[in-house]
Amino acid sequence: MRTKAVLFFLLLLPVYVVNGQDDKREYLKKVLDNLEQIKSATYKVEGEVWNPGDTIPSSIRKYMVKEFDNPADSTIGASFVNLGTDDGKEFQFGYNGEVRVLVNHAVKEIKIDNFTTRPLPFRPLTPPFFNYCKNIVRYALETEDSIVTTLEDCGDYFHFKLVINEDTQVEFFGKAYHMPPPPFYVEPTSIYELWIHKSNGLPYKKRRAMSHNISVETCCNVEINKETIDRFDIFDYVPQGYETKKYDYGAPSRNMAANLTGKKAPEWTLNDIKERPVSLSDLKSKVILVNITGIGCGACQASIPFLKELKRKYQEEDFELVAIESWSRMHSLQNYAKRKELNYIFLDGDDKVIEDYRTGGAAPYFFILDKERIIRKVIRGYGMGKTDKEITEAIEELL
Repeated sequence: MRTKAVLFFLLLLPVYVVNGQDDKREYLKKVLDNLEQIKSATYKVEGEVWNPGDTIPSSIRKYMVKEFDNPADSTIGASFVNLGTDDGKEFQFGYNGEVRVLVNHAVKEIKIDNFTTRPLPFRPLTPPFFNYCKNIVRYALETEDSIVTTLEDCGDYFHFKLVINEDTQVEFFGKAYHMPPPPFYVEPTSIYELWIHKSNGLPYKKRRAMSHNISVETCCNVEINKETIDRFDIFDYVPQGYETKKYDYGAPSRNMAANLTGKKAPEWTLNDIKERPVSLSDLKSKVILVNITGIGCGACQASIPFLKELKRKYQEEDFELVAIESWSRMHSLQNYAKRKELNYIFLDGDDKVIEDYRTGGAAPYFFILDKERIIRKVIRGYGMGKTDKEITEAIEELL
């Protein structure tokens, strides 16, 4: 009876006409109340990731979510699993309030993160849809931060927009967190948007926009309060027979790339931004700097002024600079190269390059090659000034 009563309430939610600040706050309070009544939800999600300035998403994912309100978890406040959409049985990712569990089906491996390897004031995982929306609305109603909110009547739905004008970006890992500023400048404005059905007063779409990354989630086929958290066990969804390991925040990839020092650089043939093939063997300069980069990576963007100046400093017969994009694909590269006015070769990377150069998907990496294409130095990450000096000295030693 309780589930039926909650659903009946949601269906009978009056349609609000929002004309002013007071009406907007009252409506948002009602939306928050509706969200707080969701104790469990099952739904399908289409998630998109965009690079700023792009006109099409760099990636699209479809999956199913089982979400549970979890008051016992003082961090996120929810437990959930992400499942494949075909049959809702293929485990992809999950969190039970104590650990998060990740799976790699290709190698039949499970990794468990208990959040002790890298202590942080929050748990770095994206909460499920309704929990995320609930904390956005609660923040908009309660925060003393500098914000601007709008609520637009769009017929069958309301469009809510929250613009946070703080000195640092604000992310939601459960409650809102002001992120520590990186060692390079990023635009701190954070924008969150919700699309809310008038029929039931619940969000069905959210958008998060930062200077480095934009993500959109749309959910459908929603079933509310059909399950209870006391029957939820994340390990019921984990495949049997998979090897279990402790999650390590990127340390293996850091060591593996460094082990390439003194070895022949792996060959590649990749397309440039005009979709023309370029091979490592095509380049005849005495020294080559191969930069494994990622659009949306703040440190990668911070290194661009130095890299452009480096390209201008040397003659082509002495030095060549090649950046290989490892996070996005061609349409993003073309837009990014134009916006950043890149003056060096920018290539569309693939999984093989990431595997061959042992970066594990991390960025940026800098590989300095001599005239025999032996990797003489590997640098992970970018520190303004410090890394500039390190790269320049390594190039000068080889010329």
